[in-house]
Amino acid sequence: MAPSLESSSSPVYWAQAVADLKKRDRILRKLIPQYEGLHLMSRGDPFMTLSRAIVGQQISVKAADAVWSRLIQACPRLSPIQILKLELEQLAACGLSKRKCEYVRDLALHFHQGKIHASCWESMDDEAIITELTDIRGIGRWTAEMFLIFNLMRPNVFPLDDLGLLKGISVHYFSGEPVSRSDAREVAANWEPWRTVATWYMWRSLDPIPVEY
Repeated sequence: MAPSLESSSSPVYWAQAVADLKKRDRILRKLIPQYEGLHLMSRGDPFMTLSRAIVGQQISVKAADAVWSRLIQACPRLSPIQILKLELEQLAACGLSKRKCEYVRDLALHFHQGKIHASCWESMDDEAIITELTDIRGIGRWTAEMFLIFNLMRPNVFPLDDLGLLKGISVHYFSGEPVSRSDAREVAANWEPWRTVATWYMWRSLDPIPVEY
């Protein structure tokens, strides 16, 4: 299991971001204090973060947690080489779809063969990292953005394709009415340059299970 949010260090920008968002956004001014002491955390391992993001594609947080737990049981030392040792049937038995099994193995192969430049990511801008990651099968923009948030903890990511984020904006800013991408962008313009932080609070407000990838 990942360490609790309370026991992990917060991103270096978190306190400033929270202060700024509470000043400028009336919704976040009320929402943020409800989660005092909680914050975004990083798993630290790029392969694990990307694997978990693939597992979580198009399913609920609860379902993703269940599949992830079974995957960890099948492969306790989750690493590219260990994943490559598993048969597709073993991965499928964890609850992964056939396509996700292929995606996780392709991800492992990219890491194992050095086809991606993980050592350079810290110095690359967000869009450059997204471009590199989306060259891997099964990693679209949403998954790459989850990586930017939960591994590199970039402060200004806005995953516009994330259903939880859109629901949070709908609930808190539009009284539950459906929101367009344009509506969401307009709300998020007020969050700059801390869109990651505001997005995390949107997620956290909707689900009792902390959002982690």
